[in-house]
Amino acid sequence: MTAFTVCRQGSRCWQRWLSWPGFAPQPLQHHSPLQIPGVPTARGLASTATAIRFSPATRSLFDEPLGITVHGLSPRQQVTLRASLQDEAGELFEACARYQAAEDGELDLARCPALPGGSFSGLEPMGLLWALQPRKAFWRLVKKDVQTPFRLQLEVLEGHGDGPGRLLAQAQHERAFLRDGVRRVPVREGRIRAMLFLPPGNGPFPGVIDLYGTGGGLPEYRACLLSNYGFAVLALAFYGYEDLPKEMKEFNLEYFEEAVNYMLQHNQVKGPGIGLLGFSKGGDLCISMASFLKGITATAVINGSVANVGAVLRYKDVTIPPLGANVKRIKVNKSGIGDIIDVLNSPLEGPDRQSFIPLEKAECRFLFIVGQDDHNWKSEFFAAEGSKRLQAHGKEKPEIICYPGAGHYIEPPFFPMCAASMHLLVGMPVMWGGEPKAHCEAQTDAWKQIRAFFHRHLKGEPSRTANKL
Repeated sequence: MTAFTVCRQGSRCWQRWLSWPGFAPQPLQHHSPLQIPGVPTARGLASTATAIRFSPATRSLFDEPLGITVHGLSPRQQVTLRASLQDEAGELFEACARYQAAEDGELDLARCPALPGGSFSGLEPMGLLWALQPRKAFWRLVKKDVQTPFRLQLEVLEGHGDGPGRLLAQAQHERAFLRDGVRRVPVREGRIRAMLFLPPGNGPFPGVIDLYGTGGGLPEYRACLLSNYGFAVLALAFYGYEDLPKEMKEFNLEYFEEAVNYMLQHNQVKGPGIGLLGFSKGGDLCISMASFLKGITATAVINGSVANVGAVLRYKDVTIPPLGANVKRIKVNKSGIGDIIDVLNSPLEGPDRQSFIPLEKAECRFLFIVGQDDHNWKSEFFAAEGSKRLQAHGKEKPEIICYPGAGHYIEPPFFPMCAASMHLLVGMPVMWGGEPKAHCEAQTDAWKQIRAFFHRHLKGEPSRTANKL
């Protein structure tokens, strides 16, 4: 089993909100990049006492690092940096950190550690992004329209007091999802409801189908970000979208087979096979696709199950029932948040063995990304049992990468950790697990590992990032 070790930096309670008296940031308005009414741009501030500089200057991709420096401070001046971001539903996410400038009056987040008392401490160049937390309880940051960027607002405030000090500088930066030249193509062929992302250039490109979990709809942001690295990625809806089934009761693999064939026949998709990327429920659907359908070369699963979960699965004359569950095993804490990790039955016992997906039939390579603090279900157990099953049938051992301190929602880099939110099937807020810093590091490494896995098996390129024990 491969492993990735993350140093635990002290768990911080997810409920920690900024509570400065009278602090009420105004909603971000859609102005030109870096322009805020009544405030000079970051470039304009360079001629004033204090200036914020970003690298890249005005716009960067969401999954790429962002350099942040503050110039024009006094030697060893104490300041507080406050970041805020408004999502498309109008909900505000916030983070703050306390710093002390260097002797030359410069504050470079890549070299200056944050002091205790803020949303994080220590040397964390991207802390103001991964530590963002919603003002609204049980709210998760998602991107619905990948054609528009998120706007990150940064403020430099004087001092380390309990209330906000005097505003010294302010600027905005755009965090984008679509790289220039990437084509976003709606797909409505046959029953397929999807969005295809094609990189710039002539192609053909290695192809990947991307599936999310029980939230339904058509999330595009991970597929979009992955396409920026040279992959043709199909974000595939499977329920709760347009004319697809409204509820997650029964799935037919013929629908997914149609999507696989669409990709295999596309003149911009490089064969002979494609890859699958699935998270949570999307993970066990990808394993089912790899087990029954042809043309799958590589399957990457993020905190998925090797048993069919939540809905009946059918393919031709085969029916796989959903894994049994007992809601009485939900543990609810004093805040009304449920822990559902023990709800599902074991797929190794009794009639529930019928729910175990026959992944030994697959003719592809597997990668399991595992958050060891996943509270949605026992992802590490599922990955280990899948590995046993494959090896018992003479198949190659899968790659399993485990992340201590990572929860269920392992997203692309720099999405803030979601510790708890509403679960559509359970009907109540549930905990997803994770420690913010460890979870952030897991997301960054997992993103590299997933891309390397697909490069290796869909492009034939060697990987430099897989760590094996």
